[in-house]
Amino acid sequence: MRVIGLTGGIGMGKSTVAAMFRRAGFAIFDADATVRALQAPNGAALPAIEAAFPGTIRHGMLDRAALRARILADPTAKRRLEAIIHPLVRQAQRRFIEAAQRRGARGVILDVPLLFETGGDRLTDFTITVSAPPALQRARVRARGLSDAEISAIIAKQMPDAEKIRRANAVIRTGLSRHATQRSVRRLLTAPAWQRLPRLRRTAH
Repeated sequence: MRVIGLTGGIGMGKSTVAAMFRRAGFAIFDADATVRALQAPNGAALPAIEAAFPGTIRHGMLDRAALRARILADPTAKRRLEAIIHPLVRQAQRRFIEAAQRRGARGVILDVPLLFETGGDRLTDFTITVSAPPALQRARVRARGLSDAEISAIIAKQMPDAEKIRRANAVIRTGLSRHATQRSVRRLLTAPAWQRLPRLRRTAH
């Protein structure tokens, strides 16, 4: 079964593209939603987070402000948190792929913002970067209620769009219209490179 990595920076339209693949019969693994579930009340990540950052879990709930303060105060804290979260996300991802195979899904889309940063692309047959012009990207994020300073800080921490594009097997651009994006998805699904995917080697999950 084809396993496709889908990535893109904040405000690029990745969720819109993922929904298009869902309508085309693909199972969508949402990495962000998985992280939220792991950190939800009594989530699977909480015991390890409390062990690494004592006092950040209160009554079975993550004190996000306290955890954020720890991370800001300690340059190594973010890496320690990632060492807890990323393996749990990979486990959930593996179970998701296995379940999709049993259901006979057309394929799996791994919707992972940090796909290249975490080496998740090594577990895929094909990678797609979703991209949009910088001004449109900022306008979309600004509509979520973030300030320009907050947007700049987020973008600065992400892999540059040009690098994501360079690493990807395909690029879907969302800067025109939803219909144009849909056409791009349809073209990709009939492209020769896509048709050859079953012959590509994939790292074992």
